[in-house]
Amino acid sequence: MAIKDEQHPLRILFFPLPAPGHLIPIADMAAIFAARGVKCTILTTPVNATVIRSAVDRANDASRGADGTLLPIDIAVVPFPDVGLPPGVECGSAVNSQADREKFYHAIRLLREPFERFLAETRPDAVVSDSFFDWSVDAAAEHGVRRLGFIPTSLFARSCVDSMVRNNPVEAAPEDPDAPVLLPGLPHRVELRRSQMLDPKKRPEYWTFLQRVNAADGRSYGEVFNSFRELEPDYMKHYTTTLGRRTWFFGPVAALAGKDVATRGGDNGLSRPDTDYGCLRWMDAKPARSVVYVSFGTMSHISPPELRELARGLDLSGKSFVWVIGSAATSESAEWMPDGFAELTAGGERGLIVRGWAPQMQILNHPAVGGFVTHCGWNSTLEAVSAGVPMVTWPRGADQFYNEKLVVDQLKVGVGVGSMDYAWKLDARRAVSGEAIAEAVERVMGHGEDAEAMQKRAEELKEKAASAVEKGGSSYDDVGRLVDELLMVRRKTVNV
Repeated sequence: MAIKDEQHPLRILFFPLPAPGHLIPIADMAAIFAARGVKCTILTTPVNATVIRSAVDRANDASRGADGTLLPIDIAVVPFPDVGLPPGVECGSAVNSQADREKFYHAIRLLREPFERFLAETRPDAVVSDSFFDWSVDAAAEHGVRRLGFIPTSLFARSCVDSMVRNNPVEAAPEDPDAPVLLPGLPHRVELRRSQMLDPKKRPEYWTFLQRVNAADGRSYGEVFNSFRELEPDYMKHYTTTLGRRTWFFGPVAALAGKDVATRGGDNGLSRPDTDYGCLRWMDAKPARSVVYVSFGTMSHISPPELRELARGLDLSGKSFVWVIGSAATSESAEWMPDGFAELTAGGERGLIVRGWAPQMQILNHPAVGGFVTHCGWNSTLEAVSAGVPMVTWPRGADQFYNEKLVVDQLKVGVGVGSMDYAWKLDARRAVSGEAIAEAVERVMGHGEDAEAMQKRAEELKEKAASAVEKGGSSYDDVGRLVDELLMVRRKTVNV
């Protein structure tokens, strides 16, 4: 019976949170496992299927051998629950009010029923489900399926959240927003301002949710990370040895999946690798490391005062720039654009504004780029690491202040602008001054010893990231170890 069972491929179900930053690395991860002969299925809703459809199609085309024997990745679609959101609003990036946010997370809970039904019908060997689906560990266990938790963040940030949830250091800190808060029990001293952290008293429901997520991941078969061992060795040891959590590292997943950089995080998955992006041609005429790239991802909302200071900072820096800016901000340009700033971009001499989506991985890997102004979302951070580009860090919320600590204090490949306020998408923040932004850009892209040392470290990390995903590298081998372990577990189960 075991021999017959081994003739069937390992089957893994991937179940991502409906948000671009969660969907895209899951699609990359599925491509990684499919290339190892695993039958992979991604379970999502109709609108979110369009985000990853073309990327999955390209992965299937790229991995299919001459004999066509490799198994394609499937996308299984279930209806998005009707919770009163406008038609087509199925993705976190489309949620623009607190009321709709609550409806969205209610819909996330209602996905349990189609998830369980799919498990009962298909009985995969394992499921990689988003950690935000905290209920999925119990649902999977009820159907005899091993659950691996996944959240698109750094192991450093995950360790910081574990410390925060276990100890609640904010509760003991003074009420002063600038009061320092120390996270205990970590390999290094990690200290943030109170204003940079989630306040459990102000967000009690989210605090309870984080506690459930942490407990659910702890009860899982294990956790997988879009990171690599050489990037966070102290926190790999802390997480696996001190906390006793079982982990595998597959990152950078975009590189390990072999994805064309032109299609990474495409405009709802519809971008083409042969698209002629004007920003790339514009950068072709710029000297090496002379351009600063600015992007805050798909979820951030930048207020008009912040936009104004950012524009001032780019002007004061004296650097050429490519600034990816949302359509909402461009419609309000008269409100925030400083005098004279339009002239910097009108002829394209100093700057270029990209409205909507831009090919971020291609931009970061362009030789003209010397710095990246980023919100410190993990996907963007890891893409900068993989490209060897130092960062100007401007975190907004979620895990981003922790990622900033990793980039600035641990890896030493970035400089912060002085962002102080942990806030939700539409909450008000104190604007960072244009002078502070210009100073951070200069420290990253200048010609002094500090900037040169930072660039050298960034290049070293780029080499380590590339080595991790090569055959025999740490991430490449971790994929094989997990596949072998799941096959072994299946054989033992069959033989019982």
